[in-house]
Amino acid sequence: MADQAKGQFKEQGGAATMDPNVVLRWLTSKMMSRMSSEGAQVKARHKAEQKRRKLSLPHTIEYFHQVGDGYSHLAVQLLAKIQERYKVELHCHLVSESTGANLPEPELLSKLSCYDANQIAPYYGLEPTGADGVVAPELVTQTVSILAGLSNEDFTQQGAAVSSAMWGSDELALSNYEQQLGAANAEQEQAVLQAGNNRRAELKHYSGAMFFYGDEWYWGVDRLYHLEQRLAELGLDTTPEQPMLAPRKNVSAGSLTDDGQLTLEIYPSLRSPYTAVVFDQTVKFAAEAGVQLKVHPVLPMVMRGVPATMEKGRYILFDAGREARAAGVPFGPCADPIGEPTRRAYSLYAWAEEQGKAVEFFSAFLRCAWVDAVNTNTDKGMQVVVERAGLDWSVAKTLIGQLGWEASIEENRRAMYELGLWGVPSYRLLDETGDTVLALWGQDRLWTMAAAIQRQLQKRTETS
Repeated sequence: MADQAKGQFKEQGGAATMDPNVVLRWLTSKMMSRMSSEGAQVKARHKAEQKRRKLSLPHTIEYFHQVGDGYSHLAVQLLAKIQERYKVELHCHLVSESTGANLPEPELLSKLSCYDANQIAPYYGLEPTGADGVVAPELVTQTVSILAGLSNEDFTQQGAAVSSAMWGSDELALSNYEQQLGAANAEQEQAVLQAGNNRRAELKHYSGAMFFYGDEWYWGVDRLYHLEQRLAELGLDTTPEQPMLAPRKNVSAGSLTDDGQLTLEIYPSLRSPYTAVVFDQTVKFAAEAGVQLKVHPVLPMVMRGVPATMEKGRYILFDAGREARAAGVPFGPCADPIGEPTRRAYSLYAWAEEQGKAVEFFSAFLRCAWVDAVNTNTDKGMQVVVERAGLDWSVAKTLIGQLGWEASIEENRRAMYELGLWGVPSYRLLDETGDTVLALWGQDRLWTMAAAIQRQLQKRTETS
């Protein structure tokens, strides 16, 4: 029975069915728990280093660059610094944008990558794209040709400058780089891109701005601190007394506290591991900062028709566990709440709101599903959720499964998409008049919301 369920899991590309049977839900939960565990990470790292030593291979980082991607523009600026600071070999690959199930909203992501990169660049001392995500196609084509023609060493040293010229629409600078560095012809360019795409697929990933070392992936500047920590532990940091190149950003309420005039919105999902990592942190932060917190739940992506491949699911779960440990919050073991458990929970959400316990209810469900492996597909499991939230199970069991909640959840999704966001958790900060100050996607953007709140409070102080 278990083998049959495992085969079914693989046939689906790693995405759980909307309502898996008991065995498949159990199997999925076990796999999710293992993928996100610290033990699996430690074991994989140890195995990778053993293999490297056995084959007498150098410490090698592979970097995958996607032209036109804002996150890649930030990452490429750190290549020379990584090479200078760490005793590693750096191999650069040029890749194209993924298609299909791994990238369900390519246009939204392209625009967001530029906007997001512009927001975070100053905090890392990097140059933003300075663009809204639109660059003349001929400049993109020219940039790909230049980068495709570079040696690995030149890519490391010159890639950032070429990228900056493209994003700045500096045609003269690009032409100068083409004359100085050369450019690949169409056939060579296609071969370089195909080789990069093949290598990325071989290593089981799908994004640009990715670093790979020792069987572990690191996405852009946001995850580089994990890699830097790992390299330091291996004794490869030549200046360990210096700050990291891209240190982890901590969430702080800061020195100024709001009086409830600002509003922080979060768009979470009950089946999102990243939501599980950051939800309680968000609640705590909002209270400390004195801002209003509004929760706008949405359906999990898989439950609204967005597919998820095995490679994407594996990376998300691994990364969520890694991020949780870095933040000092519990994560795993898991009991997959896909399908009916999520619907049943949302059927109680409006009632929980009426009781003034919506936040507590959401938090309790996430804790049960993603930390304590409570089977929320049963009344017994849902009773645990309800009572942990401080609600009355005798009332809840008469309401659970009722219809009518779908419209408000869908309205939240539409509002999120209108902000140019589609993934969860997403955030929006509103000022005193209800205007949007900042809207971004990702659990690792809570710190940017904290910084934006401090800027708003500082402006208010200066004008009062």
